[in-house]
Amino acid sequence: MRTYVGHQQAVSAEDFVELCLGTPIELWLGVEGESETERAARLDAARDILAAPEYRSLPDYVARIAAEVIEAHAPELFNVVPLERSARRRRSPRKGAAA
Repeated sequence: MRTYVGHQQAVSAEDFVELCLGTPIELWLGVEGESETERAARLDAARDILAAPEYRSLPDYVARIAAEVIEAHAPELFNVVPLERSARRRRSPRKGAAA
């Protein structure tokens, strides 16, 4: 099965994300071993992109997608195991003053 975003084929998950966002994923996540100068330039470029009118809603869009993925795959992502609640015993109030 082939996946297309617009008229371009996404051949990997990284391609799909890049095509959906319209920017390289490395711009937002960085790359291993980047220098402080490279990091500052990358973050500056990211700020410039987010200032453009067509990308102003990008953070909200990405957060919504992330929330949907987490909701759909929460048990697998977090290996959630429901715990049984133990019955609580009520303690009777103590009478008298503390010594």
